[in-house]
Amino acid sequence: MSDSVVIVGAGQAASQLVASLRSEGYAGGIVVIGDETHIPYQRPPLSKAYLKGEIATDRLFIKPPEFYRSAGCTLKLSTRATAIDRRARTLSLSDGSSLPWSKLVLATGSRVRKLPLPGAEDPACRYLRGIDDVDALRPHLVEGARLAIIGAGYIGLEVAAVAVKRGLKVTVIEAAPRVLARAASPQISGFFEDEHRKAGVDLRCYVRTESIDRLGDALAINTSSGIVAADAVLIGVGILPNTELAGDAGLEVENGIRVNAFAQTEDPDIYAIGDCANLPSSYAVEGRVRLESVQNAIDQAKHAALSILGRPKAYDEVPWFWSDQFDLKLQIAGLSAPQDQIVLRGDRASRSFAAFHLRDGAVTSVEAVNAAPEYMMGRKLIAARARVAPERLADRAIPMKDMT
Repeated sequence: MSDSVVIVGAGQAASQLVASLRSEGYAGGIVVIGDETHIPYQRPPLSKAYLKGEIATDRLFIKPPEFYRSAGCTLKLSTRATAIDRRARTLSLSDGSSLPWSKLVLATGSRVRKLPLPGAEDPACRYLRGIDDVDALRPHLVEGARLAIIGAGYIGLEVAAVAVKRGLKVTVIEAAPRVLARAASPQISGFFEDEHRKAGVDLRCYVRTESIDRLGDALAINTSSGIVAADAVLIGVGILPNTELAGDAGLEVENGIRVNAFAQTEDPDIYAIGDCANLPSSYAVEGRVRLESVQNAIDQAKHAALSILGRPKAYDEVPWFWSDQFDLKLQIAGLSAPQDQIVLRGDRASRSFAAFHLRDGAVTSVEAVNAAPEYMMGRKLIAARARVAPERLADRAIPMKDMT
């Protein structure tokens, strides 16, 4: 069998893996399998610049079509991988064909978590995960329309920020006591709650959605605190890793496809990278984590390429994330834990501040709002496991560069 790498999934991780394999000298065949019609594209702008109509579809593409041709990479789009035969080293596809592989990389990503709710199947109830989802949602974003958003995570709040600025009447319904409950500290959550309410968003936390009814041209969202009327609904209640292909092949699955520091599954010729992978991390309290971030997809793909080429290098980068809402940029580095000490630097009223997390005196995470120096130095402090006195972190008279 000729040397070939088959990549299942056509997202950020897959595109980076193709680039890294070729730049590191891999000369064998590369095939990318993707179930969408589009070549690999960026997802973060979908709920921001692309939703606003500020960028065209082709500007989302991570690499132009010519890149894959010049890299000698075969793209099989609108195609699903249906089964892995580990003994024969073949991959079955939805078109009835099969592909041989010498190395198989699962970059299957994630899918939206569907809300098991009566009425949620109404055509005016939307999810947002891909280009086609945004294209379907955009016609609903007209001035004066009523948009209900179920879920106050990154996607829900980013869409709310775009919609309210367009003159829509926006209601956000969140079952948790606060927004960004899984992603940010209470201090950051409280700040963004205030900002959304000041912008005109009707934000309802600790409210359970019970059902959705169709009333003529409108929808009635029945909640534990009353009825919310809407012309359209966006559901954003998280994502699930696509692990079924790996699980059916007998690979270990535990909140993602379990891999080692070199992106390998228990089968040394099968790798998993990106949103679908559960990987070891010295920055995670429990020692392992599944990361939903562009940074992880890119960095893990680079390490997987080295591993495939026989030059393994353990992956343990500082995780980082971001969100843009209104004129606010939230940048987060590291992984926090509930027991962390939180130190605020700067004034919330200035709309430029940071929350540092300390564990046993060491910086474990930073959440920076319009505060690039705090974010950049925070990443370095986290990587160095630096111990910084809380009073120094809180004192903005001390430049961040002097925190080392």
